[in-house]
Amino acid sequence: MTEKEKMLAGDIYSAIEPQLLKELAATRELIHDYNLLRPSEHQQMLAILKSLLGHIADDAIIINQPFRCDYGKQIRVGKRFFANFNFTVLDEAPVTIGDDCFIGPNVSIYTACHSTDPMERNTRREWAEPITIGNNVWIGGSVTILPGVTIGDNVTIGAGSVVTHNIPANTIAVGNPCQVIKRISPKQ
Repeated sequence: MTEKEKMLAGDIYSAIEPQLLKELAATRELIHDYNLLRPSEHQQMLAILKSLLGHIADDAIIINQPFRCDYGKQIRVGKRFFANFNFTVLDEAPVTIGDDCFIGPNVSIYTACHSTDPMERNTRREWAEPITIGNNVWIGGSVTILPGVTIGDNVTIGAGSVVTHNIPANTIAVGNPCQVIKRISPKQ
């Protein structure tokens, strides 16, 4: 297996493998161009997002600048996706976001995992775990979502939360670590 194949399979891989570094650099070039566009240059922004991200369900996508990601191709977004300023996605593993999701400012999604042993960590070997966010989810400002998390449909994550584990559908969750505080019944 290549290091990229290991990365996408969730296996331990070398984060400093030359091909991965080349892909990271190419993504940073696209992100740089995206972040320099004027807000009125929506068609150019859309074109870059279509070339950068792995899947966009429709043209009603808005990602306010600045936006940051590692590879882009592992990010899939549903219909009518909106992300506010300073959206950061470390997409070493798949990040799947459903329809009608709102992402507040300063939200970070991290799939990359590192050893807690400093000597092992210094080898630059790591692994990644996917993140899935359902439909009709609102992620409040300054939320951090950690590797391996699934957030169900119709969820609200309160501002400033750190999501360390799965959050079930039809709930409101807040805190560090993020905990469900209320179950809801969505209106039809």
